[in-house]
Amino acid sequence: MLRFIVVLVLLLCNGAYFAWSQGLMQGLGFGPTVQTEPQRLAQQIKPEAIQVLSEQDIKREDAAARLAAKPAVCLQSGLLDEAQSTVLSRVVASVLPEGAWTLDAVVEPARWIVFMGKYASEEAMTKKRSELASLNLKFEPLNNPSLGLGLSLGGFETQAAANSALEGFSRRGVRTARVVQERAQAQGKVLKIPAVDDALRTRLEDLKPALAGKTLSLCR
Repeated sequence: MLRFIVVLVLLLCNGAYFAWSQGLMQGLGFGPTVQTEPQRLAQQIKPEAIQVLSEQDIKREDAAARLAAKPAVCLQSGLLDEAQSTVLSRVVASVLPEGAWTLDAVVEPARWIVFMGKYASEEAMTKKRSELASLNLKFEPLNNPSLGLGLSLGGFETQAAANSALEGFSRRGVRTARVVQERAQAQGKVLKIPAVDDALRTRLEDLKPALAGKTLSLCR
């Protein structure tokens, strides 16, 4: 008899819990707390547009955002003579919008360098680079191919300034350097594009044939 009563009580308890969990006793003031908020579904804006991105997708999106935010830069050409600038002006006018570029007359000053060379081979020049690095001296490639294989320890606008620098290098152990003129003073024109953004950047390839081998670099 006791066993029957226990079983009956358990059945009643299970039945009561089922009715409570299913909200069948809400009318009597009993039932679980409702966790859902169906009213928020109506407030969603285009839920189908939500996408779950992988780590690779996030990196790709970040890279695209950085590229899109690339700031505009000022670019200019090397020095052009009269004939070269005449040809270039016609091409630029057909490629770039009006007001986006200028063709300025400039005087390029003479440049003197502290020169090391001419070396017999690339191996000899590489050895000299190592020696200069051991003396904590910086060097730069030459801008005048006619000087042959060699290194520059710095450029100067006057021969006197270059001679003064050579004396300093001699005190630091440099024995085979000398002062040479890398270029003479020259007059010509320089193409300047003050604000090259993504839209203009795509058109620069069309200018290359008219640049006479000159490259576009950051404005000085």
